[in-house]
Amino acid sequence: MSKSIDFLPVILAGGSGTRFWPRSRRARAKQVLALDGERSMIQQTVERLKPLSGPNHTWVITNEFLAQEIADQLKGVPSSQIIQEPVARNTAPACGLAAFLVERENPDAVLGVFPSDHVIADEPRFLKALQKGIQLAAAGDNMVVLGIEPTRPETGYGYIETGDFAKDDSALHVRRFTEKPNLNRAQEFVAAGNYYWNSGMFIWSARTLANAVREHLPETAPLLEKIAAAYGTPQFDQVFRELYPKCENISVDYAILEPRSAKGEHLSNLYCLPAEFSWNDLGSWASLYEYQMETRLRGDGDGNVAETEGHTALEAANNYVYSPKKFVALVGVEDLVIVDTEDALLIARRDHSQDVGKIVKELGLSGRTDLI
Repeated sequence: MSKSIDFLPVILAGGSGTRFWPRSRRARAKQVLALDGERSMIQQTVERLKPLSGPNHTWVITNEFLAQEIADQLKGVPSSQIIQEPVARNTAPACGLAAFLVERENPDAVLGVFPSDHVIADEPRFLKALQKGIQLAAAGDNMVVLGIEPTRPETGYGYIETGDFAKDDSALHVRRFTEKPNLNRAQEFVAAGNYYWNSGMFIWSARTLANAVREHLPETAPLLEKIAAAYGTPQFDQVFRELYPKCENISVDYAILEPRSAKGEHLSNLYCLPAEFSWNDLGSWASLYEYQMETRLRGDGDGNVAETEGHTALEAANNYVYSPKKFVALVGVEDLVIVDTEDALLIARRDHSQDVGKIVKELGLSGRTDLI
């Protein structure tokens, strides 16, 4: 990669991770948990980017509940670059704010936007794909999304319809984005062969993204610019808290990428870079179970994945158990998720694990904020 290109990662870490309750809480959300190893998800995210950009050049957008834990975990990231959203406003304002902050000092810098909670294997291939994306983003008013070749008709992901290859035969023009289709459409997309999962990883220059926010979010852009102008001053916190809640609550996909793709694939400067690395969006206990089974990190001969002091299973199969301080006995049960923490116990069918977030809402309505 050319040394003249400044590459700055922007890590989105504001989610609450409610589908991993009861391990995840407001101050211990999914991204700060070690779900698949010794290091937390956000630590792994920053570590894999180090060959291209060190932690001192990394920005993190999070919330007030997680900021201190993230600062403790990411010692190399300057505290001034861990931005605490006063309220959640989805990914478009978060990405836009990062763009306006960087644009003031370095408009040509290339920003890479990364969720804080993905699992990526084949890191050399990941870095190679990023290098291609950085070069493409730096070459003009280009937007690059890393696309994942679908392995199943997943209804929980967004899809990217691609067209012709760009000039270098590595990136594809984007025709259209489709958010979370129903099963029939997802099956059609997989069969078509020119659709990719939207990984949520984007690459663009600070100027390109800032101008896109100005174009597609004309009411939000001035608010973000005023917040960015106050950065580094004593008034920053007050301005941030006053103006950010007024920003539109919308994802970067809906706000910028979909209207940009509507211009037509050869006019939008929007590209999909197919990924050749292993990727997993750990979105639920069921997906964590499946990932650990696929990678053989854990699992007995009956398909039980157990993170426990020990376990035994009698006529029990395909269960996920987390109980690090207890011995667990499974008898005659199948396809369960069992998660035991100091103050809560979750028992759910694996195929209902996407609904765990509803429990958190119920706890809030019933006043049990001590469990959230």
